[in-house]
Amino acid sequence: MFTPKAMLRGSAATAMVVAALTGLGAGSAHAAGWPPLQPGAHLYSGTGGSGAVTAVDLDDFGTCHTLAAPARSVQVASGSASVVLYSGAGCSGATPWATGSLAQFNLPWPVLSYRVVPA
Repeated sequence: MFTPKAMLRGSAATAMVVAALTGLGAGSAHAAGWPPLQPGAHLYSGTGGSGAVTAVDLDDFGTCHTLAAPARSVQVASGSASVVLYSGAGCSGATPWATGSLAQFNLPWPVLSYRVVPA
């Protein structure tokens, strides 16, 4: 059985680990040239979070959005949503790519459309 004191110690330890990992993630991302990690989701026309930025509405679940220009990198920081990316317009293409709710990476191929899904 957990005592209130033990639960507080566990919560404090968890908070410190999360803060440390967040700091490490932001530092390594910044060192690699990525923009600082921020809440929400963003698609970039270039690799490494460069180029034109498209903000993703994480509250718009299920709607397919076609981009004006291909995205080549993505950044997501959300506790409740992830983004599924498609190589073709209209959420088509052979292999969709899902981000997860915390992601920052270059895409394996250019994407032309996306859909927000629950994480």
